[in-house]
Amino acid sequence: MSLLSLHNIHSYYGHIHALKGISIEVNEGEIVTLIGSNGAGKSTTLRTISGMIHPQQGQVLLDGRDISQMKPHAIVHAGLGHVPEGRGIFPNLTVQENLEMGAFTVNDPAETERRMQYGFEMFPRLKERISQHGGTLSGGEQQMLAIARGLMMNPRLLMLDEPSMGLAPVLVELIFDIVKELNEKGTTILLVEQNALMALSIAHRGYVIQNGEIVINDTAASLKSNEMVQKAYLGID
Repeated sequence: MSLLSLHNIHSYYGHIHALKGISIEVNEGEIVTLIGSNGAGKSTTLRTISGMIHPQQGQVLLDGRDISQMKPHAIVHAGLGHVPEGRGIFPNLTVQENLEMGAFTVNDPAETERRMQYGFEMFPRLKERISQHGGTLSGGEQQMLAIARGLMMNPRLLMLDEPSMGLAPVLVELIFDIVKELNEKGTTILLVEQNALMALSIAHRGYVIQNGEIVINDTAASLKSNEMVQKAYLGID
């Protein structure tokens, strides 16, 4: 069953037609990746889903519920987490305070603590730096913090926008291992990632977006062997 469905979505920045009728399905338990070049509409798609932009046409359904015109905080309450490009942590707050900010939907201190400990289980390095300010963390640690903060919402669907951006290769592998583990533990994931090969290596299915339109929709394995995808996104001639 589809946990997330986009039907004929048209989104705009002013007069710029950024998304031109895209339709996407994410089934419960999947990792689905959205790949494409810079400016193709990947981040705009995530912003439209999370309510930062409202589509002028089409529907966004989360578990069958139309969230197209809902405000972002209400969409979080509905079960959607969004880890944005650039991480967006609070540099002057500690690791613990950043995580507590992610639990703004939770009124039970014991539940907040439980979710924080789950984040520390996934990212032990953060527990070692619990009192350290976010701005003093390394790039990889900041990405861990951004994902852990997203998990504080206990989302049914977690959207990750460019989680490997600016990271050393060894940290990229670590982040992708953790994303895969999160999925195996039950979190459905929609992944936007410039490193298409890494994204397709952990995803079940994928969509290729060009100029605000979906041009290919297939299994991850089939996309890796697709000649156009290989030439355009995987660096294979």
